Amino acid sequence: MVTADRFPLGSATTLAELEDDPHPRLALLRAHEPVSWLPAPGGWLVTRRDLALRVMRDADTFTVDDPRFSTAQVVGPSMLSLEGAEHARHRAPFTDPFRPRDVRDRFAGFVADKAARLVETVRPRGRAELRREVAGPLAVAVVAESLGLVDADAKAVLSWYDAIVGAVSDITAGRPATAAGAAAFDELRDSVEATVTAGVDTSLLVAAAERLRLPEVVANAAVLMFGGIETTEGMIANTVLHLLSEPGQLALVRADPGLVDAAIEESLRLEPAAAVVDRYATADVTIGGAEVRRGDLVVVSLAGANRDPEVFPDPDRFDLRRTNSRLQLAFAHGPHFCLGAHLARLETRVCLLTLLERLPGLRLDAAASTAPSGLLFRKPSALHVRWDAPVS
Repeated sequence: MVTADRFPLGSATTLAELEDDPHPRLALLRAHEPVSWLPAPGGWLVTRRDLALRVMRDADTFTVDDPRFSTAQVVGPSMLSLEGAEHARHRAPFTDPFRPRDVRDRFAGFVADKAARLVETVRPRGRAELRREVAGPLAVAVVAESLGLVDADAKAVLSWYDAIVGAVSDITAGRPATAAGAAAFDELRDSVEATVTAGVDTSLLVAAAERLRLPEVVANAAVLMFGGIETTEGMIANTVLHLLSEPGQLALVRADPGLVDAAIEESLRLEPAAAVVDRYATADVTIGGAEVRRGDLVVVSLAGANRDPEVFPDPDRFDLRRTNSRLQLAFAHGPHFCLGAHLARLETRVCLLTLLERLPGLRLDAAASTAPSGLLFRKPSALHVRWDAPVS
């Protein structure tokens, strides 16, 4: 039995604290209880970077293949919730299109065109809420393009994504998932089945259906959809927020647009769009001084690992000159490293450059914007900005 006396900091940690502003609490846990028992989620929280890597690399001891895994409860077994040969079988049909060169060749032009169109739509107004008016629609359009969904407009895809992410987040927080998630998954399944039936040559789903059963294609499409939209929307929103909140850093990027990549990596480090990943212990194991038992939930805090001062000095500072930002773990690590990492980086880079180029005097409307929040997925709920609108 784990007692509060053994892990007083973890026992005093609330879900609300982790949803709102987790970083002070994560710093305390990392320093004093790097693997701590948290009664709120009913599992262990890992906050130190070296221990986070150990958990994510060791799929034999710390697995995603457990009936409690939140995503699998909503969409069924997929590459995200399987291990070993089954994981490889589910992932293989989707790997090639997301390699760096393939991403650049296939998506660079599409992303640039879509980002320009979205920014031009809002440019005359001199103000916008960027998360839902630019970042989200861009991510949705790219996901729909990459999957090759037929008869699914951006608004429908966005509604499915919202409902599925909401269901996964509810389960992660220990709440029952609403019926909306199941209904959205049913609509997604219908769209995927229609796409496969249509046999569109360019559709990734049609190609995947040659190697996977249809329910498996649907489950993996759901994972790619909500992962691709959520991660990219959060990356764009968080990077813009960080950059506009630091005038000195913004000036560096304006003077040298080549620093955009550094801004993206440092933002991923400071506030990963996906804050945690879940694993389940397959055997009794000692890690970070904690005695983890077989079957225990082990939650890796990517947000905590990314601010480990042993790796990132002055970890709470947004610093484009930091030389090791790429050591951040925002895309996880090991066999479940994010498949769409290269595409998400491309979208964020293109979007950020487009915003800075086409919206002169771009600045944060601090009175109307919010800080990132969320237990599982972290981003500002609203990102209001202003710029110098063109004179008509």
